[in-house]
Amino acid sequence: MLNLLSRAVLNKQGQQENDDFNASPITILQIGEGNFIRGFFDWMINECHKQGLYDGRISVMQPRPSGAANIAKLKEQDGLFTLVIRGLEDGEPVERDEIVNVFAEIFDPYSDWDAFLALAVSRDLQFVVSNTTEAGLVYQPEAYVEKQPILSFSGKMTLLLYERYKAFEGADDLGLIFLPCELLENNGDRLRDCVLRFAEDWGLPTAFMAWIVEHNRFMNSLVDRIVTGYPGDEQAGEWFDKWGYTDKMLSTAELYHLWAIEGESELEQKLPLKQAGLNVHWVQDLKPFQLRKVRILNGAHTLMTPLGILHGVSYVRELMEHPDLGIFIREAVENEILPTLPYGVEEMKDYANTVFERYLNPFILHRLSDIAMNSISKFKARLLPTLAYYRDNSLPLPERLVHGFAGLLRYYKVKQNVDGDGYEGMTFGGSSYKVRDDVKVLEQLASIWLEAERGEYQTIHTVKLLLGLTELWGDDLSLWPELAESINVQLMGLENDNV
Repeated sequence: MLNLLSRAVLNKQGQQENDDFNASPITILQIGEGNFIRGFFDWMINECHKQGLYDGRISVMQPRPSGAANIAKLKEQDGLFTLVIRGLEDGEPVERDEIVNVFAEIFDPYSDWDAFLALAVSRDLQFVVSNTTEAGLVYQPEAYVEKQPILSFSGKMTLLLYERYKAFEGADDLGLIFLPCELLENNGDRLRDCVLRFAEDWGLPTAFMAWIVEHNRFMNSLVDRIVTGYPGDEQAGEWFDKWGYTDKMLSTAELYHLWAIEGESELEQKLPLKQAGLNVHWVQDLKPFQLRKVRILNGAHTLMTPLGILHGVSYVRELMEHPDLGIFIREAVENEILPTLPYGVEEMKDYANTVFERYLNPFILHRLSDIAMNSISKFKARLLPTLAYYRDNSLPLPERLVHGFAGLLRYYKVKQNVDGDGYEGMTFGGSSYKVRDDVKVLEQLASIWLEAERGEYQTIHTVKLLLGLTELWGDDLSLWPELAESINVQLMGLENDNV
């Protein structure tokens, strides 16, 4: 029987490195124990350790009581876990595995509140890194009761800072740097605003609130990596036999990673991520990184998903390997999306090629049905601005994006299912698929398509009704020059040719 991963499993050199590492100070508090932050930030710190660039340690806690099981598993494994990175490199599949060793302290704040409070008064602490899901940055009023754990993430951070402020009498040089990894724009600003609101609600001193703003940093950042988590028992078992140990916290991730942080490059001296060769950027403005991700990576996902499902395709990789749809997506990105972005053409092409390689990762099964949820609002945010560029510049509407828009409307040709608890559509091949979106949106669209099926409307009129739903699109798209007519032509082509 194989032993569980722990310090005892390491060879002598590994044990010595682990002991040397544990002699270093705790400089980072990590809120989050899930797959993403371990396969992203913790892997990065491990890379810095291996190169001798950073010797600070991490104290990790879970943001919610439900994370106690993972915290217990990490403790059982002496804070060690294995990360397997898999993907395409120059078109060839690669697979790398390593034991990540970055945790010096692992605790459950809901059963060990004193451990949390102790970090507040540590002079060594410099950074707070978090991945608490988007809900963690939404303000939820909560009373402060002395000696009792606070549930909300931002409430915890308020108390952490207040205890630190009191302990060091508001010292200018002992504020903290917050690096939120939640997938929200202006995530640092949102966290700061929540903290200030808690401080106000709890009646904390105005001098403390000034110290929060003036001597602590709440960095906006953008993270990007697919971390796929535990690979399944069969694959895990093969690896365990190969490695000679088991690992309850085993995780997998793609090769690609990006972290763009809105802050001065001098911060690299405190956290030398870029020096370690990582794809990390300290920038003055995150908008270029956000815009290219939304318009290219997310936009291509939203473009391909309805068309893929209608044609009976299930996965992103399958679609990109499709003889027609794969070429269609590449050409739409390269010829219709990239020219609308206000950045260097070659830089955007390189980024797009990286996106295509990620889509083709043979180790990731990314279901189109998972991406399809709320496709209307996604289209509005990710692709409609690109179409608007052509309209605003009096340019011909891009054929492929219009084709994708037609596919979106056809995808939402839905009816309530027989159980009455959801909506479904029909592929060109006659198979049903579930559509997940706001119920009111689905009711509106189903009603328009039902009347069209009854012969009440001609196709062009149906298209104009759909485009005229201003509450969906934020604009009356039926008034856009040539859009309804172009979509109508594409819709008829889809139904007649299924291409």
